[in-house]
Amino acid sequence: MQNFADDLGPEKIIEIHNPKIGLKAVLIIDNTARGPAKGGIRMTPSVDVEEVFRLARTMTFKNALADLPFGGGKAGIIFDAKTHPEKKKELMKEFGRQLKLICPKLYIAGPDVNTGEEEMRAFAEGNGSMKSCTGKPKDIGGLPHELGSTGFGVSHATLVALDHLKIAHKDATVAIEGFGNVGTFAVKFLTQFGLKVVAVSDSKGVIYNKDGLDYETLMKVKNETGSVVNYKPGEVLSSKDIFELPVDVLMPAALPDVINQHNVDNVKAKIVLEAGNIPMTVDMENRLMSRGILVVPDFVANAGGVISSFAEYRGYDQNKMFQLVEKKIVKNTKLALKRSKKDKISTREAAMKIAKERLEK
Repeated sequence: MQNFADDLGPEKIIEIHNPKIGLKAVLIIDNTARGPAKGGIRMTPSVDVEEVFRLARTMTFKNALADLPFGGGKAGIIFDAKTHPEKKKELMKEFGRQLKLICPKLYIAGPDVNTGEEEMRAFAEGNGSMKSCTGKPKDIGGLPHELGSTGFGVSHATLVALDHLKIAHKDATVAIEGFGNVGTFAVKFLTQFGLKVVAVSDSKGVIYNKDGLDYETLMKVKNETGSVVNYKPGEVLSSKDIFELPVDVLMPAALPDVINQHNVDNVKAKIVLEAGNIPMTVDMENRLMSRGILVVPDFVANAGGVISSFAEYRGYDQNKMFQLVEKKIVKNTKLALKRSKKDKISTREAAMKIAKERLEK
């Protein structure tokens, strides 16, 4: 872990273990220069300290770039939520209880992979403070991420990126990896904006239709059959094929490191917009850019969720939240792309320069 330490952080690495209920978790508070560390809790069987650190560092930059009074942090619970969903709330409640001395003074939690509004309710109950997390259900004063703030934000970032390359919005084609909380809302808002979502994937595979997919039908098929691959009309492809389709925008919106040395040279999109966190390493981003592909990094594109968290923290309603997400995402994506072009550096480097300037300030 010390290999990752630098002048920004991490400030604290906290590992929590309760063998009685099977809780094994890690919290990393990366940097609190701008305020308490903010970042979600993911629950997967493979999450580890390195992954949580990479995500926490992303949050440090994401919150600084979004110009929010939050630092960066992230937590992971090592657990197979899909096999034993009935245990999720118990684990979250205990995790919240264990972090009473930390939350909300040094860390404010939120939803992430396999955690949502009900898990945030359990965390807050265990912690004893409603300020300990955001993304809570509406009935306890929350603005749940299920409202679609992240998907709304990445959709606006997509419009800015298309404008940057002078690609018309109407009928611009998009392929989205992942049909979870981010991907579903990205499809919804992008189609509302007149773009054509031609491919979507989930754990069962990819559905592809060059004429575009209908959002309402896609949601109905997913809810009724369990997978987007049952959508008709469309061609069913394997999960890995989503990254190699000839589209204007490729949007990885789910798992880490999905664009890697095995497929990076086969990406045909003009824009790769990182809707999910750490979908590739910086080396992979550089390889794409060397081929003239515009990469909009995660902490620029997908900050809608944490902006929504700030809105909840301040007690805003959902209309004010959506206005704030649009305003900040559009402004900061434009800033990063403009700086990238001016300084002849990658969008990530440009955005990090802006974020670091804000952190130092």
